[in-house]
Amino acid sequence: MEATGIVLRIGATFFFTVMVIFVKLLADEVPLGQVVFYRSAVALIPLVLFLMWTRDFPSGLRTKRPLAHILRCLLGCTALFASFASLKYLPLAHASIIGYLAPILAVILARFLLGEQVNSKRWFAVVLGFAGMSVIVVPSFQSAELYKAYLIGVTLAFAMAIFTAGAKIQIRSLAQTENAGAIAFYFALTCAGAGALSVFWGWISPDPLQLVYLCGAGVAGGIAHIMMTLSLQHSEISKLAPFEYLSLIFAVIADFLLFDFLPNGAFYISTLMILAAMWVTTFRDHRPHKKQAQRVT
Repeated sequence: MEATGIVLRIGATFFFTVMVIFVKLLADEVPLGQVVFYRSAVALIPLVLFLMWTRDFPSGLRTKRPLAHILRCLLGCTALFASFASLKYLPLAHASIIGYLAPILAVILARFLLGEQVNSKRWFAVVLGFAGMSVIVVPSFQSAELYKAYLIGVTLAFAMAIFTAGAKIQIRSLAQTENAGAIAFYFALTCAGAGALSVFWGWISPDPLQLVYLCGAGVAGGIAHIMMTLSLQHSEISKLAPFEYLSLIFAVIADFLLFDFLPNGAFYISTLMILAAMWVTTFRDHRPHKKQAQRVT
């Protein structure tokens, strides 16, 4: 079950990166609310197909916890707006790095709000992954020009990390009783509605390429949310947290291929540390459970 959760989380990270790439390509051309609307409205298509495939549509949308869904949607929608807004001011790598505060905060919140047991190996893996992130972020901040636009981007990205951590906790709680597709469905529906309201502040008529990017962000985002929600049903937040760091690798690869950014030596050091964190979490933490299972049988 835990291995399934890890595979799903890695897949979710990849598709989230694809979504972010499309949003980044649109950041200077399409209004923020319009991007949020397309990303969310189009995401409803794979979500509904998923629910139909699992035979949970429309029955799977029923819930006895509407207030919990509302809180999750508000937190997630705020995080989405802040995240997309930050991409207008920050490079992908910077946005991804600041976003790593979310899993760190989620582990802490999961410990105190959900009562999850976070053992020393998991704490070590999270700290090691954060240290690997710091190998890149510290030199970047030291060399960055602290101008107004950059500070706006950092503030938005930090706000995204805070609200994302809260949303993850809500997802973890909802996933215990609610359908995975329904959790993502209500989130996409809420964001689509919030994005639609921005039409009064002016939308543009997208050209064919922009339309491809807008729809691509929606499809990738819908798939990512399904995989992320399912992963939280198979494993604990603290177990999956280190795999959040894979988004940095995906982001740097995207920067190189799409934005002509060549990684420096710090990237490779960071990668080794992140892979080490993954190894500690996946293998070192899994072996004792096997031994314990053998003793029980």
